[in-house]
Amino acid sequence: MAESVLVRCPVCRREHTYTTPVYPCTCGAPVALPVLRAGVPVQVTHRTWAGSWVRVRCGSCGRDDEWPQPEFGCDCGTVLRLPVAGAGGAVPPRSLPGVQDAAPPPRPSASSSVPPAAPSSSSAASPSGSQPPPPPPEAARAPRTASRRPSLPPLRRPAFRPVTIRTAQDAKTAAAQYLRWLGFTEIRVTERTPASGIDLRGPEVVAHVDPTTSPTALREIETLWLNGLNESAVAVCFSLAGYARDARVRADELALPLFVLDLTGTPQPVNDPADELIRSTP
Repeated sequence: MAESVLVRCPVCRREHTYTTPVYPCTCGAPVALPVLRAGVPVQVTHRTWAGSWVRVRCGSCGRDDEWPQPEFGCDCGTVLRLPVAGAGGAVPPRSLPGVQDAAPPPRPSASSSVPPAAPSSSSAASPSGSQPPPPPPEAARAPRTASRRPSLPPLRRPAFRPVTIRTAQDAKTAAAQYLRWLGFTEIRVTERTPASGIDLRGPEVVAHVDPTTSPTALREIETLWLNGLNESAVAVCFSLAGYARDARVRADELALPLFVLDLTGTPQPVNDPADELIRSTP
């Protein structure tokens, strides 16, 4: 059975409630990954496919199998890898825990949802190598952007069914599945990323999926936004390794939704435009 633990981000020091993932064993029994409650989460700055899996034994049949290492995307844009008890290479407990029991899970306060102040992105380079363009006036933005929709209560949807990510193409498939779940239709997935950087495309949406082991850069954010503006479509970005600081700041200025993908294939919103997209997409 899935349990909830408290996770403290080592970068912004905020605490979050994290529900441990559960996977189906070949015998049919659920396998819950036992996250170390006294373990210290590790920031993911470099990702390898081999290092992103953990071996856990099924309690029903005793079978050892590999499952995606539990990861959590903090609101500050940091991606954290959580240690698993009894797994090879798990991080041992330390005297200053970052993961604690959470029973019952506390409701986050309004102040905890405010991201820390970020440095200005005025010195960051744009795709052309010059200073990045200033945020456009409202009239110049795409007609269908997350920031221009009225704030609405969350819509009732069926449970999202993620696609486990083992390859770069799986990451695109998982992101496409999520956009369909949000209500976008006719999503097409490219096999190879074109020069435009658009991996997913639909009548009302364009998306970039970054499956690399490095944080998504500013250039990719600005290029994606320009594609969305040119096509009058919602531009959405998905990343496996999180986002560079200047990329995160620029996305907030442009009202571009950012999501972090974990290896279970479940996107997590990391900025306000992403939260608004979830709430307001029909």
